[in-house]
Amino acid sequence: MSRPLERQHPVHFIGVGGIGMSALARILVDRGHPVSGSDPRDTPTSRQLTQLGVTVFHQQTAGTIETLLNDGHRPIVVISTAIPASNPELSRARAAGLDVWHRSDLLAGLIDQQPSIAVAGSHGKTTTSTLITTLLIEAGEDPTAIIGGIVPCLESNGHAGHGRLLVAEADESDGSLVKFRAHLGLITNLELDHTDHYSNLNDLVSTMRRFAGGCARVLANKDCPVIQEQLQADAWWSVTEANGVDFAALPLQLDGDRCHARFYEQGEPVGDFVLPLPGLHNLSNAAGALAACRMEGIPFERLVRGLTALKPPGRRFDWRGTWEGRHIVDDYAHHPSEVKATLAMAQLMVSSGRSPLPTPPQRLLAVFQPHRYSRTQEFLESFANALQNCDSLLLAPIYGAGEEPLNGVCSQTLADRIHALKPDLEVAVADNLDHLTDLVKTRSRREDLVLAMGAGDVNGLWPRLAA
Repeated sequence: MSRPLERQHPVHFIGVGGIGMSALARILVDRGHPVSGSDPRDTPTSRQLTQLGVTVFHQQTAGTIETLLNDGHRPIVVISTAIPASNPELSRARAAGLDVWHRSDLLAGLIDQQPSIAVAGSHGKTTTSTLITTLLIEAGEDPTAIIGGIVPCLESNGHAGHGRLLVAEADESDGSLVKFRAHLGLITNLELDHTDHYSNLNDLVSTMRRFAGGCARVLANKDCPVIQEQLQADAWWSVTEANGVDFAALPLQLDGDRCHARFYEQGEPVGDFVLPLPGLHNLSNAAGALAACRMEGIPFERLVRGLTALKPPGRRFDWRGTWEGRHIVDDYAHHPSEVKATLAMAQLMVSSGRSPLPTPPQRLLAVFQPHRYSRTQEFLESFANALQNCDSLLLAPIYGAGEEPLNGVCSQTLADRIHALKPDLEVAVADNLDHLTDLVKTRSRREDLVLAMGAGDVNGLWPRLAA
């Protein structure tokens, strides 16, 4: 049962600059709530929030709560799983008797307020929810959107729309999505990840069943064997078959810069479309997005017009610029399946001579930053297999994300395993991001696609090159 949020009640976010927290802050300030938050970093996000009217404190101390109390505010305090119980700001809020909500409690409350599409799954959540949002906006629906990435057509991760629908990304990393009661739940795929929270795949399946059980209707990807075997759905989509599924988008031609496909409903062709995004995984995300919009009654003809406006969210094959003839691209891939799909898409750009980059790349230099020691340990063999599909590979040190190091788990361990599997692949391990930048400069060539993958701070590569 979600908690009701009274209109105009003040809300304070500890860690307001986070991608999930900032989206919620944007929605609430637009809806008239007094909103404040803390973030030790001075970032473009925190500066944007300040311009919107959010009071941003650049320290997380008991004094922040004291200031709010002295100003006569007794806000609801919102935290994420990343905020430890020892956080002094949180400790003072609890001591003052303030209500403390997890961000999922607040999101659940917003989902309850209007018909909502909640997008869940191990991979593709941000892209699929971005595509749904874009299609609805282009169709004139003006949805409210709470996304874990920057939606290009909004230039924001949060939008307080005036239309009927709300689109939300439902993050499974801490299991809190079981609180959501969406009008339509969409599940992209299921694969073990977040091994700091889930001990095995059965744990994840159990959580996703609870999420599905709380939704009025469920739309799921039939091409995912785990979903097909373990979950029930009201409707299915596929990119491999049209018979026996409710919705399908079958590829007619896959290029390095687009997918040409035919859309089916109940096995019957509805129309052809061109998706301005490459890769079969993006076609699957788009098929799910189209299916969700059709289930909400949006005519296919209105959706097709919006397809030309589709762009991936920030850090999803995000071209940052060209440095001395090298195209630098950021991508959020940090799980073996994501890495495999992203490298396959990049190689298609090399082989087809077509790409969304200023010029077609001639070679692929992959840069990968492992995210979390636990994930690296659990998927070492899978990462080693996935990372072979490139012409040259650079590894950054593991981004711990708050985890303590594990004995024998490091980027050199991964490099050794890759070398054992593919001895002729050039692999180098950087000591830090400055060293990584130097390696990119010395080991890349003109007309290379330099693809930096990871969920940590590897996206700092471009500013270092461009400096």
